[in-house]
Amino acid sequence: MNSTEPVPPVIDANLAVALDALLAEQSVTRAAARLHTSPAAMSRTLGRLRRILQDPLLVRAGQAMVPTPRALALRDEAATVVRRLGALLTPAPGVDPATLRSTFTLQTADLVGAALAGGLLTLAGQEAPGISLRFRAEELEAGPALRDGRVDLEVGAIDHVDPETRVEELVTLRMTAAVRPGHPLTEGPLTPARFAAAEHVAVSRRGRFDGPVDTALAEHGLSRRVAVVLPGHLAALSLAARTNVVALVPATSADTDNGTGADTDAGTSPSPLTEQASVLGLRLLDIPLPLPPVTIGMAWHPRHTSDGAHHWLRAAVRRVLRAQPSG
Repeated sequence: MNSTEPVPPVIDANLAVALDALLAEQSVTRAAARLHTSPAAMSRTLGRLRRILQDPLLVRAGQAMVPTPRALALRDEAATVVRRLGALLTPAPGVDPATLRSTFTLQTADLVGAALAGGLLTLAGQEAPGISLRFRAEELEAGPALRDGRVDLEVGAIDHVDPETRVEELVTLRMTAAVRPGHPLTEGPLTPARFAAAEHVAVSRRGRFDGPVDTALAEHGLSRRVAVVLPGHLAALSLAARTNVVALVPATSADTDNGTGADTDAGTSPSPLTEQASVLGLRLLDIPLPLPPVTIGMAWHPRHTSDGAHHWLRAAVRRVLRAQPSG
C-alpha cells in the first residue's frame, strides 16, 4: 500500500540568511555586500523568496525599496532564526572544569587504578569538584565497552581495541622485582640465577604461570618457580610484603635501588605506579634480564575526542601518570 503522507519540504538555511539581510537592509545592493555576494545573485535570491512566500517582500517607493506588511511581520522572526543558526553552527565553547557535574567511568588494572585514583581525586578537588569517578576492573576478554559507552576511558596496557578507538601512549616503564626488606635478593649482586632461584608470585587475570620473564630466563637456560598466581598486582605486592615471594611491578629507573639498600631517589616521591610498593615498604630491584618494556596508555571512543569534559579527564590522567619521568 502506497503512503499518502506528504514529502516534507527541503529547508535551505541560506534563504533564511538572505531573507534576514534583505529585510534588515531593505536594499538588494546592501544585502549583497553584507553577505559578500553579487547584487545579481541577491536579486535572484529575492525572486526565489518571493515565489516561496508568495509575497513581493520589498517593493519600489521612488529610489528606495520598502517592506510589505508580510515582510514586516517576518523581519524579527528571520533575525531570530539566523541568530539561532549561528549559535547552532558555532564550535562549542571551552568547558570550565569547575562547572562540570559528570561521572566518569575508567577501566584499569588494579595497580593503574590505585595510581590514578589519588591523583585524579586531588585534581578534581582543585579544579572540578563536581565530578565523580567510577573505576572498573579490566575485562577478562576484549569487549566493546568503549564503543558501547559503558566505559569513558581505558587506561593501562592497551592491546585490544576496536579499529576506530583512539589510543595515546602515556609512559613507558620496565619490569622490576618487588621484595620485602631483608629479602635474600637484597644482599649482593642480583644475577639471573639468583633471581630464578627465588620463589615468585605471578599476576595473571587468566591464571597463567608464565610470561615474558620466563622467556628471558629460558634464554639463559634457567627457569623460575611460581608459587602462586594472583589476578592483580596489589594482591601480589601485599603477599611479597609478608613473605619471601618476588613480585613483578612496572617502574621507572628512579624507583629502583639496584640492591644497594639506599633509599629510592631520597627526597623524591615514588612514581604513581609504584606508590603502593612504597607504602608497603617494598624494595624495587632491577631485574638482570632483557625484558620488554611496558607501555601504559589510554584509549577512548572518538565520539568523546572533542567533548570538553572528556578532554579535561584525559589531560588529568596525563598529568597524574606523567608526574615522574619515564624509565
